[in-house]
Amino acid sequence: LALDGEADVRVHVGDAKNLARTLPRTVQLMELGRPLVLALNMMVVAERLAVRIDHRLLEERLGFEVVPIVAITGRGIDALGAAIARARQARAPRLPVYHDGVGEAIACTRAALAGVYPVAPEAIVALAIQGDADALARLARGERDGDRVAALLAAAGRHLRSPAVYRVAYERRRVAVELLADACGTPAAGRSRLADRLGRLLARPATGIPALLLVLYLGLYQFVGRMGAGTLVDLIETRLFEARLNPWLEQVFAAVPWAWLRQLFVGDYGVLTLGLRYAVAIILPVVGSFFLFFSLLEDSGYFPRLALLVDRGFKRIGLSGRAVIPMVLGFACDTMATMVTRTLETRRERVLATLLLALAIPCSAQLGVMLALLSGSPLALGVWVATLLATFALVGALAARVLPGEAPSFHMELPPLRLPRAGNVLLKTYTRMHWYFLEVLPLFLFASVLLWFGQLTGGLPVVIRARGPVGGWLGLPADSAAVFLLGFFRRDYGAAGLFDLSRQGLLDTVQITTAAVTLTLFVPCVAQFLMMLKERGWKTALGMFAFITPFAFGTGWLVKVLMRAVLS
Repeated sequence: LALDGEADVRVHVGDAKNLARTLPRTVQLMELGRPLVLALNMMVVAERLAVRIDHRLLEERLGFEVVPIVAITGRGIDALGAAIARARQARAPRLPVYHDGVGEAIACTRAALAGVYPVAPEAIVALAIQGDADALARLARGERDGDRVAALLAAAGRHLRSPAVYRVAYERRRVAVELLADACGTPAAGRSRLADRLGRLLARPATGIPALLLVLYLGLYQFVGRMGAGTLVDLIETRLFEARLNPWLEQVFAAVPWAWLRQLFVGDYGVLTLGLRYAVAIILPVVGSFFLFFSLLEDSGYFPRLALLVDRGFKRIGLSGRAVIPMVLGFACDTMATMVTRTLETRRERVLATLLLALAIPCSAQLGVMLALLSGSPLALGVWVATLLATFALVGALAARVLPGEAPSFHMELPPLRLPRAGNVLLKTYTRMHWYFLEVLPLFLFASVLLWFGQLTGGLPVVIRARGPVGGWLGLPADSAAVFLLGFFRRDYGAAGLFDLSRQGLLDTVQITTAAVTLTLFVPCVAQFLMMLKERGWKTALGMFAFITPFAFGTGWLVKVLMRAVLS
């Protein structure tokens, strides 16, 4: 809840097909004593399920406007905007009336307060009685006497004579039930639609796992790997950059008399011939095809069913099904996913999820380039996937045994399964590509400048020679040292460099697989590492760094040895 009072109007977007779960939160928002509008979303689904809602009767009982909407089509959005404008001039809704001692406990505590608050103090008191840390801190600041606040809350707890969390929640639900009486009809019993049956099949292991494998094969391997990273990359890089743009740029900069300046733009590490080419010709088509595939699945409602499908397996590595959310987000951006781990309930879960994200979850750009790199060899692709899955399961299970804490619980409400809307999918894809390109292009150009400067000063060959023994230990050519160096700067930059080495014919099947495994398991990029420092603290983040680095190279070496033994 926003307790700062800055918003003129609060809009609660509720699930129209499940008002019994939506309305208790609406009742809680009424406690704030500020203008409020209830938007009933997913009306099409509610109508399809024969859920009858008399929103006018509900509006009359609540004392503020209730607007039916369908967000994905825009139906009702104009009416919602008008309702918000009217709510700014309307009176705040009346405070809900709680019985069974809850209302008395809140009222007595409220009457003893002397401070001034931006929202109705009853809302803050209700949260504080339940132990909410933010509400407790606000009361302590407002009253300037922490001991007095603690005494007031203790007296309220004695008045309730049972856990306040349950008592207050029960009263909110009771008020919601009274408001819904004769205003909402339940769905018709026995209805079974094709989408509902399909949704249940996708969440069951016997049918959901084959469906998941089919989705991964068609979406990641065929669409992202072959079409995006194969056809599109070949079209843009080979026919545009290598055949036309790079030769033209070299002719343009041939007139520059200083070799060091020419090398900055069109040399081996030139910002135009390398940095721009990596970003536009290799990364962008791969990321674009991945984001399109990701948006299709997201808009269909498949991801929550995937979370339910893998929940039992996640519990074996100490995570709840809720951890699927940051894991899925990790395939888009591990940095963002690391931040989202804060939504997990316990520190144990947050540490486990952060470790697995840093170790075994490739981001969208790295995943796309790896699929492009390995798609030509089913053996290499199979070994890479099997190694990542084994690493995820093994490290997760071992870490769950080492870290203390109880096994988490998990509950999820599944949204309806539906056909993706082209407008939504394209808008999401464009937005993500736009954000990604604005972020990645400057970094790629900056990395090219660093490589150019290192080559110019002689520092880069020294670093490459220093890392040479590691590459030799893995059976990789000397040029691969720069790939791992850049892999820490940007995961996708390192992957693009590896893709470049493969296209030049410098890597055989075993080397490609070894390098792909090592680079994927290698320490996360700088942005993700900084987020790990922020979210988990420097001791935990450095401990993960110290574990992941030797583990990645050790696993790569083991893959090399086993593949050489099998193929020899």
